[in-house]
Amino acid sequence: MRARRLPEDATCVIASLNHDGSGVGHCDGKVVFVDGALPGEEVRFRYAGRRRRYDMGVAQEILVRSAKRVEARCAHFGVCGGCQLQHLEPAAQLVAKEGIVREAFAHIAQVECADWAPPVPGPVFAYRRKARLGARVVDKKGGLLLGFRERRHSYIAPLSYCHTLDARLGARLTDVKALMEGLSCPEAIPQIEFAAGDDAAALVLRHLRDLTDADRRALAVFGETHGFAMHVQAGGPETVQYVGGPGEVLRYALPKFDVELSFGPTDFIQVNGETNKAMVAQAVDWLGLHAGSRALDLFCGLGNFTLPIARRAASVFGVEGLPALVDKGRANARANGLDNATFAAADLDAETLGDLLEDRAFDVALLDPPRTGAMAAVKTLAARGVPRLVYVSCNPATLARDAQWLVREAGYRLMRAGVVDMFPQTHHVEAMALFTRDG
Repeated sequence: MRARRLPEDATCVIASLNHDGSGVGHCDGKVVFVDGALPGEEVRFRYAGRRRRYDMGVAQEILVRSAKRVEARCAHFGVCGGCQLQHLEPAAQLVAKEGIVREAFAHIAQVECADWAPPVPGPVFAYRRKARLGARVVDKKGGLLLGFRERRHSYIAPLSYCHTLDARLGARLTDVKALMEGLSCPEAIPQIEFAAGDDAAALVLRHLRDLTDADRRALAVFGETHGFAMHVQAGGPETVQYVGGPGEVLRYALPKFDVELSFGPTDFIQVNGETNKAMVAQAVDWLGLHAGSRALDLFCGLGNFTLPIARRAASVFGVEGLPALVDKGRANARANGLDNATFAAADLDAETLGDLLEDRAFDVALLDPPRTGAMAAVKTLAARGVPRLVYVSCNPATLARDAQWLVREAGYRLMRAGVVDMFPQTHHVEAMALFTRDG
């Protein structure tokens, strides 16, 4: 069957941003999502695809330019999928992201927020301390490609520099590429993971074929030369091995709470270190802790919120789905001299979570779930009568879904909400919401 021919270029006015960073307009009575277009702009666009309910396009010419448009710093912008919003000034990015959260509450949850907090700030470039880069040998494109995926494609966008990555890696991508090209099997290394603490950084090479002794020596020398703790990974997280370079443990500090957390190179941590400090401080403030507070931290990871809460509360119980992170949470609590923080592993998506909590009573709870949200957890908290909840979310849609249940079914009020500048230059939205219920 012959592919249906796309229409000629058309023009439209952009009203808002979609959740993926594309501009939202209307053309011939149909919604069109236009890559590269900003709210308030009139653009000429090329059709990139058509669906029954909407069309997709790519901006070809800006006919009326937004005052918020800026020149993208990165030469790879527009092709690389790592960023989607470098052409929009940072303050306007946050306005757009707050608009996405507001719309989710209004249309998905159908609830009103009593108070909107100012965005939690942070650095907008050289902030990303965790990243996974793809690698692929493509002879037709000159050999090894290293970078993020292309926007809307599975191809690798080859990067020579990345302005959003921590500069310890962002400025050394060509060096990493040269290292990989010198190994025995660059075609069998599909991914490199980067992790940085306050004083040390690490690289993890995922390999699908055994590395030679010469490969391992080359990795160790690279680590010593460039300041990376080098690791290899043949399978799951349990197969990660240190092979050389500076051996410092990865750590980051939360000075306001006199807390320092250690983590491994493949462990989850918040990508923006400075923003994380401000986010943790706001979450602890919104919890309204006092010396007698009994707190619960769900999806606690290795203790990012748990340990600061422990500094302000009588006790905190952290629950996490990955046993390895629970072990690290306990180790971090011991290292910080906190004996009022306890941890347990549990399936936080299961309705049996309440069995783990037994007869424990909690005054406040914090949730920091993955993109899938926390419906089972919020139902457990509501059933137990926890009166004050702080919900940290990386997905406005599931936050709104859970908010709808909390407000409409469980009698909570959405007292406050705001966005967190965790992922500048990208379409990813981090938000925080406070829910309260009278006892």
